[in-house]
Amino acid sequence: MCGRYATTQTSASLNQAFEVDLANSFVELEADYNMAPTKLAPLLIGRRSEEQAADAPPRRELVTARWGLIPSWAKDASIGNRMINARTETAAEKPAFRKAFARRRGLVPADGYYEWYAGRAREGEAKPTKQPFYITPKDRSVLAMAGLYEYWKDSESGAWITSFTILTTTAEDELGQLHDRMPLFLESEAYDAWLDPAPRPTEQLLELLVPAAPGRLDAFPVSTAVNNVRNNGPELIVPLAPE
Repeated sequence: MCGRYATTQTSASLNQAFEVDLANSFVELEADYNMAPTKLAPLLIGRRSEEQAADAPPRRELVTARWGLIPSWAKDASIGNRMINARTETAAEKPAFRKAFARRRGLVPADGYYEWYAGRAREGEAKPTKQPFYITPKDRSVLAMAGLYEYWKDSESGAWITSFTILTTTAEDELGQLHDRMPLFLESEAYDAWLDPAPRPTEQLLELLVPAAPGRLDAFPVSTAVNNVRNNGPELIVPLAPE
């Protein structure tokens, strides 16, 4: 799964990295080294206008959205706390995700994400201490995690909330030793097809989603300070010296 990640890019750097339509995409972003569920995070979405040709790519826009998808039929927003990840194998059929999978697909930019590994218990410990690991591209490029987003209206305030979930798959390679699930990433050539709100066959969409190529990602232990969501700074992603 993906329960915490780091996203420190500026609006300008994301606009450049993802070739965003600049007209509506300069949103205020702050570096977050400990992005947690319910926080607002950057999200890339695709839109189409009536004037666009059918074969033209969708316009890419940068927005902010709440992490934890709130289905349109939800009675309150708290359900989103349990919807931070969606299994790729079932997202197209699950009631909470199927409408978003069909029409509202997004990209969640990240510098890297965290996983916790429980090794053997040390002497005197009743159970092993979970060690956080930070997983990031070896070339330190921006990850494009596959996501789904939804719009939900608060019946009391009338306010609209945009929320999202991150798609996960079975972890392979050495990352499977840390956790059995990992986020799915998209390569740049798949962005337009994934972001396009026009309907596409489910099989065609699933073909766009592939795990990161073996050897592309670094994984190294970091401070347990990341366990507390109140801690937030570049020290969280500094590699620990090997024991």
